[in-house]
Amino acid sequence: MGMKGDKVEVVIDAGDSSRTYEVSATRAGRRVEVANARGGVVEVSEVTRSGTAVRTARFMSSRILALVEHPANGKPA
Repeated sequence: MGMKGDKVEVVIDAGDSSRTYEVSATRAGRRVEVANARGGVVEVSEVTRSGTAVRTARFMSSRILALVEHPANGKPA
């Protein structure tokens, strides 16, 4: 089971520095889910109420320095 919320920030090791990526729910009723996929990949997806993925970002888990979830309405997911 993955995390669910309004926004997820992912900090990636980019060699000599780090980069921060943000995936946000762009419309009401959507949420952001994080799941471990096959082969050491983490998928961050914006999902509709019916469960259809609208956008998906994939990151190599070995490069992730931090993954921060900002839950919907201040409640823990």
